[in-house]
Amino acid sequence: MQSIDLHKLLDILLYHEKDPLLFNSSFFLLFFGLFLMAYVVAYRFNALRVYLLSLFSLYFFYKTCGWYVGFILLAAVFDYNISHSIYKSNKKVARKALLVCSILVNLGLLFYFKYTNFFIGIVNDFATHQIDYLKLILPVGISFYTFENLSYTVDVYKGHFKPVNKFIDYLFFLSFFPKLMMGPIVRASDFIPQINKEPFVTNEQVGEGLYLITAGIIKKVVISDFINANYVIHVFENPSLHTGIECLLAVYGYAMVIYCDFSGYSDIAIGIAKWMGFDININFLSPYQSSTLTEFWKRWHISLSSWLRDYVYIPLGGSRKGKFNTYRNLFLTMLIGGFWHGASWNFIFWGALHGGALALEKLRNSFGRKHLIILPGSNIATNTLATIITFHFVCLCWIFFRCDTFSDSGTMLSQIATNFQPKLLKVMIPAYWPVFVMLLIGFLLHSINNKRELSFKQLIVRMPLALKIIYFFICLYIAIQFKQADVIKPIYLQF
Repeated sequence: MQSIDLHKLLDILLYHEKDPLLFNSSFFLLFFGLFLMAYVVAYRFNALRVYLLSLFSLYFFYKTCGWYVGFILLAAVFDYNISHSIYKSNKKVARKALLVCSILVNLGLLFYFKYTNFFIGIVNDFATHQIDYLKLILPVGISFYTFENLSYTVDVYKGHFKPVNKFIDYLFFLSFFPKLMMGPIVRASDFIPQINKEPFVTNEQVGEGLYLITAGIIKKVVISDFINANYVIHVFENPSLHTGIECLLAVYGYAMVIYCDFSGYSDIAIGIAKWMGFDININFLSPYQSSTLTEFWKRWHISLSSWLRDYVYIPLGGSRKGKFNTYRNLFLTMLIGGFWHGASWNFIFWGALHGGALALEKLRNSFGRKHLIILPGSNIATNTLATIITFHFVCLCWIFFRCDTFSDSGTMLSQIATNFQPKLLKVMIPAYWPVFVMLLIGFLLHSINNKRELSFKQLIVRMPLALKIIYFFICLYIAIQFKQADVIKPIYLQF
C-alpha cells in the first residue's frame, strides 16, 4: 500500500504533457505553499535563497514543459560566458563579432523551434517537391527568455551593464519562475541588482503582492476563462455558423478575454515576485482607456513594447533620420512584433495593421493633430470618441490575432458587415446573459481610474494580517466557484 502511494506521489511530481503546471492549477497552490514555508526559512541567507529559488524555478519549468528545461540551462551557460567575453575584450571588432554570435545563436534557436515549419510551408507553396514538416514542440517561454538573453548581451556590449560574476545569479535571473513562461520581459539591469540586496520583504510588498495575485486570479479564472469557455471559443471556432451580432459580441468578448488572461497572469507573476522581495515592473495599465494607438502601446504588454522600442525601433534609426524613415521604422518594428507572436500570416498582418496605424498617427501628429478625428476643441466628448475609435481599431486587429486563418478572419468580418441581424439580441440576451454580465463587469472594472485602484491597493496594504488572509481565501473561493471544468491554458503560453 505504501509503495502504491509512493508511486502516485512520484507520478504527481513528474511532468505530464496534458497537465502542465500553471498558476491557476490546484497543484501549484499546494506546491507553492510548501515552497513558501521553505523560503521563509531560507530567504535571509542570500546564497541559500538564490539556490532555492533557482532550483524551484527549474523544477517549475520542468513541470510545465518537461525536459525542454535543458534549453534554458544551455541558454544561461552560453550567454553568461559570451557576455563575459564581450566585456573583457578590448577590440571592437571582436566584441561586435561576439555580439553577433550571441544574437545568431539565440534567434537561431527561437527560429528553429518556432518558425521552421512556417518557412517549410512557404517553400511547399511554390515547390513541386513537398518537404515534410518537422515534428517540433515549441519550448514554453522561449520567446520571453530569448529576448531577456538578447537584451542582456546587447546592454553588456553597449557598456550599460556589467555582467554578473556568479553563474547562479544569471541562471536565477533567467529562470525566475514567476515571469519565466509568459513574462513580463524583465531587464537584467532592473532585476539583477535586487539579487544581492539585503533580503527583506516589506509590509507594502506583501499587501501589493496580495492585491496583484487576487486581482490576477479574478481576471484570469473568473472573467477571462468564463467568457472564453462559454461564448468566445464557440463563435471563433466557426464564425460562418454565427450572425454578425454574435461575431461582433465575440470580438468584444475576446478583447476582454485576452486582456484579463494575459494581464491577470502578469499580475500574479508580479505579485508572487513581491512576496519574495523582488519588484518587477507592471505590464498593463488599463490599455482600453487609451485615446490613441500610441498610448495603447504604452499601456499594453509594456515590457514587450518597451523592448521592441529599445532593441528594434531605436537600432533601426528610430525617429532620427527623417519622417519617412520614422514611419518605416515604426512599421517594421510592429511587423517584427507581430511575427514574434507566432509563425502565422495572421500575426504578421496583425503587426502590419498596428505598424501602419502607428505610422499614420505619427504623420497626423506632425500636422499638429491630437486625436484620431478632427473636432474643434479638446474636451471630454472628443477624448471619449477618440477612445472608442481606438478601442474598435484594436478590436478589428484582434480578429486577425485570434483567427487561425485569413479565411476565418474574412468570414468574421463578412458576417459583421453583411449578416448583422441585431434583432437576434432578444434571443441572445436570455441565452447568454451570464456571459454578457461578466463581460460588462470586466469593462466596468477596467474603467476604474488609477487613483481609485491605488486607494483600494493601499486599503489592502493597511489591512491586519488576519483580514489579508480572509480576503485572500474569499477571492480564492470565488475563483473556485467560477473555475471551468477543463483547464483553459493561458493564451500567451503559445508564444
